Amino acid sequence: MDHRAHLAIIGSGPSCIYFLKHLIDEADALSACLGEISIFEKSPLMGVGMPYSPATTDRYNKSNISSQELPDLPVSFADWLRGQKRPLLEALAVDGGEIEDDEIYGRLALGRYLRAQYETLVLQLSKSGITVHEHPSCDIVDARDDGPDGGVSVFTAEGSRHPFDRVIIATGHRWPKEDRPDVGYFASPWPISKLLPEQGETWNFPIGTLGASLSAFDVIASLAHRHGRFVEEGGVTTYVPHTGAEDFKIVMHAGHGRLPHLQFSLEDMTRRIYRHVDRERLLELVDSHGFLRLDTYFDKVCRPALKQAFLKDGMMEMAALLADGDFGLREFVQRMSGAHDFADAFEGMRHEMSAAKESVEHAKPIHWKETIDDLVYTLNFHAERLPAEDHILLQSRVMPFVMNVIAAMPLDSGVKLLAMHDAGRLELMSGKVTITEGKAEEGMTSIVVEDGSGKQCTVRYRMFVDCSGQKALELDEYPFPSLVKDGTARKARARFREPTHAVKVVPEEKRGRLLHEDREVYYQIGGVEIDGAYRLIGSDGLPNPRIHDIAFPHTSGVRPYSYGLQSCSDTGAILVRSWIEELKQGAPVQNQPAEITQLYEKV
Repeated sequence: MDHRAHLAIIGSGPSCIYFLKHLIDEADALSACLGEISIFEKSPLMGVGMPYSPATTDRYNKSNISSQELPDLPVSFADWLRGQKRPLLEALAVDGGEIEDDEIYGRLALGRYLRAQYETLVLQLSKSGITVHEHPSCDIVDARDDGPDGGVSVFTAEGSRHPFDRVIIATGHRWPKEDRPDVGYFASPWPISKLLPEQGETWNFPIGTLGASLSAFDVIASLAHRHGRFVEEGGVTTYVPHTGAEDFKIVMHAGHGRLPHLQFSLEDMTRRIYRHVDRERLLELVDSHGFLRLDTYFDKVCRPALKQAFLKDGMMEMAALLADGDFGLREFVQRMSGAHDFADAFEGMRHEMSAAKESVEHAKPIHWKETIDDLVYTLNFHAERLPAEDHILLQSRVMPFVMNVIAAMPLDSGVKLLAMHDAGRLELMSGKVTITEGKAEEGMTSIVVEDGSGKQCTVRYRMFVDCSGQKALELDEYPFPSLVKDGTARKARARFREPTHAVKVVPEEKRGRLLHEDREVYYQIGGVEIDGAYRLIGSDGLPNPRIHDIAFPHTSGVRPYSYGLQSCSDTGAILVRSWIEELKQGAPVQNQPAEITQLYEKV
């Protein structure tokens, strides 16, 4: 890094916060060469992040992580809550009673906590000799690489230019699709306020959601509390609609007709990149063409770890199946997905509730779920070694299964969901959904639902909310157009192990993602390409030493399982560690996976 360099961070949410935390951990090594940090935030509130901001979320929206699962910050979440006065806790939807380390609290409370930690970190940086400039309500709309001697320029919406030595892109969530309120279509649930009726009014009609995710339940919770009340009596929770909401109900549309798994207890509260395999052993699995195959990873790493986990959970049949070498990744996903398939998904959740309560209330881990989380997390940081064939398998079959397992809906959220269903106010409809273009004069959105047999039906909604989650942004959606135009950023891609079979391997609807460059055929895996130190890869195939992108919507093709605050922390640690190595070497870390993964061992 240049002497006393000036660093810009675009975005002040959790990715920024945890980067700052790890920067402070290494302040003795970096303060001599890092003089200033400028942090740009589009919203007026610094240090919160979209999912936890009062501008986007609601008092009825819960997080899905407890204090003891959060990576370290100056003060723990639970300790911070214990230090707050009752009026603030009530405003943050924290119920009276003792604050527990293993309790899950609302997003507003987590957001206020993150802001407090951000402010502490900024103060600590100042004390270490690094000046921090904060720029709230400042939207960065472009960036340009000016070369080794010119650094990087960023441009605000007002047209001003700011030069820096380095830039970290940490912009977080972004939905490129636009809402169509004239037809009742919303491209995301956020901000949740746009979905809410005025005080004293109701949406007295069916509302549809695309997806049955935790985001869908955020919509359900926010609307349910404004159209009725939850009553607990004798240990049973019921939902009682308000007068005037007789026709209010919500229909979730989910392709496989599954609800998320419920919250479960963990044996180890923190993820580790190398928990079930070390770096040397993982690199030994790379074949002569430089590929880590999914089947090899499953067979050599996942199989023994999962077998041990199922034995701990007393699931002897699954342990026996994993002992059979013919029972591979596809069979495992199919078997475990099928175990969560119920003729009635709500009855299935009711059935799972007892085991989930046993796990949470008695601190009894469900080892196989925790092990899957760890195994896919390890793979996440080595996914650039997967061939295109395996990226397709990962995206189409493995990740949908993993995300359903690890979603971990809080128990009280599951109880409310069941209460709404019992009251006839919540349904789940399976089948592939296609959203058709609505007509403004009709004020409705039409969707076509196709079941497994190919039978189709059309459903129309006065309000329809896409809750399918954040997708990887395509290159033409990248919010810094000059970086695309000058080739500083390029499409993330993966080589095929068998390029002559590429067309056969890629599903017909995905063949537009085939990319032919330099006499090679690639598969576009989504987002922009980065290396292991989160440096942008340009059209020349080389990493840019001045621009790092740690925004998950931009990088989820290369890092497909970087969900959650623990990933924000590890990403920040990797970035800081790469700078430490750069200082030691006197030059940027080489773009060699074997070298870069050495950084991960130290995280």
